[in-house]
Amino acid sequence: MLTLDPPWLEMDLGEDMRVLSWSLNRPGYVTARRILWREVRNADLPADMDVGAWLDRELATRGAQDAVVLLTSRDIRAFHTARATVGDVTVDVTATVGLSNAERVGARVDYSNRNWGTINLAARLSQGLSDAGLLEAVSIATQARTAAVMDAEYDLPTGRATGTGTDCIAVASPPGSQAFAGLHTETGEALGRAVYDAIADGIAQWKAKVFRGNKDIEEGAV
Repeated sequence: MLTLDPPWLEMDLGEDMRVLSWSLNRPGYVTARRILWREVRNADLPADMDVGAWLDRELATRGAQDAVVLLTSRDIRAFHTARATVGDVTVDVTATVGLSNAERVGARVDYSNRNWGTINLAARLSQGLSDAGLLEAVSIATQARTAAVMDAEYDLPTGRATGTGTDCIAVASPPGSQAFAGLHTETGEALGRAVYDAIADGIAQWKAKVFRGNKDIEEGAV
């Protein structure tokens, strides 16, 4: 279940799940009941700020220190969802999508003194996975994210964009013994499809707004 409460967006996982991410506040393998997005702007995060301490205070105020948190400069109202079911496996994905600090993997663009966008996505799997399976699931989500970005044909001086410099992915599943989540599995197929659809939809909306000149939608820092 999703709850929009700007500047927050909350995904209730429905139960305690194993979550793997590289989030700022709870990276790695953790147990969590919810994943949060926090919208930020440049003014929220000056260069000399301890962002981790600031986020801890924000979460304490909300009573959400247990959550895995994704920071986004995208308008928090502009989130995208997708669901895919393959066999007995259902995957739900929620993402916020912006490409204003897009990168081509293996190269870097100078974004000094410019506004940044990002892609932040969370996926909830019905299939219980082991730690190894969850790690492979994150790789599939990353692959699907990259495929959607490349198919959008967003070109940079360094080549076609493959992501942004500040993307974050969180994948949640019930504890389980399934050790595989690759492209030959129901889990991998459902996860890849849902992630691709959510990111592709988000990029299409972001590009439509930016190319109409509404660049104020991306003024954040991460």
